[in-house]
Amino acid sequence: MTATSPPSGVSLSDMKALVGKEVGVSRWFSVRQDRIDAFADVTEDHQFIHVDPKRARDEAGMDSTIAHGFLTLSLLSAMALDATPAIEGTRMGINYGFDKIRFLSPVKVGTKVRGRFTLASVSEKKPGEVDVVWQVSVDIEGGKRPALTAEWINRMYLAAEEAVPEGKGS
Repeated sequence: MTATSPPSGVSLSDMKALVGKEVGVSRWFSVRQDRIDAFADVTEDHQFIHVDPKRARDEAGMDSTIAHGFLTLSLLSAMALDATPAIEGTRMGINYGFDKIRFLSPVKVGTKVRGRFTLASVSEKKPGEVDVVWQVSVDIEGGKRPALTAEWINRMYLAAEEAVPEGKGS
């Protein structure tokens, strides 16, 4: 299966109609050792199973190093840009957090991962503020189980409606 491209922008009502559907699949992202090492440097998590192939093999009995679970999770931002539509009139979106995250399979160095996005819910918290909840899974190329599953909440702030032109309002 290849990556699918979501609509570039959808109305709020069209977005609500997508609830329960897989909306998009991202392109594949390579998980190379240099990416893992850079993530280790930024997060100060240099556990040997991530950064030392010899120790990973000798001390943990692993074929290779593996990506940090949080590295795989952090790729969701780029994956979402590939695979999820924007609500028309969105002026800003924020990562509101996760309700559930499960790391199911290790991501070995040299593999590729991609995200699958199913729209779980769309709810208007107040005018101009919409929570979009995605059920996400991250596939490992050639893998039988996903690397992770998560329920991801994005909060969208919609632009205020245009002001009523002078002399046209009540």
